[in-house]
Amino acid sequence: MTTPEIKKNHPLAFFALVLGLSAPFWIISIGSGKSALPDNIPVTDIGATLSPLIAACLLVYLENGKLGLQRFLARIFDVKKIQDRRWLIAAILVLPALYLVTYAVMRWAALPIPQHLNLSMALPGTLAMFTIAATVEELGYTAYATDALQKKFSAISTALLVGLPWALWHLPSMIKMEQSTPLIIWGLVATVAFRVITVWIYNNSNRSLFAVLIAHAIGTTARTAFPGGRHGYELADGSISYAIIILAAITVTLLWGPRTLRR
Repeated sequence: MTTPEIKKNHPLAFFALVLGLSAPFWIISIGSGKSALPDNIPVTDIGATLSPLIAACLLVYLENGKLGLQRFLARIFDVKKIQDRRWLIAAILVLPALYLVTYAVMRWAALPIPQHLNLSMALPGTLAMFTIAATVEELGYTAYATDALQKKFSAISTALLVGLPWALWHLPSMIKMEQSTPLIIWGLVATVAFRVITVWIYNNSNRSLFAVLIAHAIGTTARTAFPGGRHGYELADGSISYAIIILAAITVTLLWGPRTLRR
């Protein structure tokens, strides 16, 4: 007997819930001090990061009941859905490869970038933290919102519809970290571009959430390990590092096609 598909029919409600659940943490962060978390991420982001998970689980439960929610959460471990294992390798390597290109361009441009990776004993803990963060985010933004929107829109339209609110969701943290205006603008556009790359990986891995989680977690961890850390990665107000991500998103859209981001 075929297992019925999990219903996900309220993407607008999802984004509204994420906004409502995150807002109190953004307000609290205004009066909070500097953070000891990797990349100077505000401590209140720990709470805000849970909002996509809570919003998605609430909607899935209302639409599908307890069993539907259990099936939805089980998607975290859906590595077997990846029929072509080259896409698992792509998920692991895509962002580190872009960071390698970024480093080469920065060296060519004679920017004051350190020559060694920013490695420390805390890096495994950083990977664990970013894996949890990627999981709670992508259960909402990919497993719920992307699935819901791709029923009605093309892959590239879905990536933009998810990417824009996702980028703006990061804006309070960018402001709290006292980023410059050019860096914020580059970061917002690159966040949308990364969502294009995310949907590209998702669709080509047979809609495997696990592939997306791996790409997201390794990408953010590798940015921390980038020579000079996040500060080094965002030299020149992110105009090099984030432009490379944007160009990568444009490239995969042109090569794989905007309708499905699959050949």
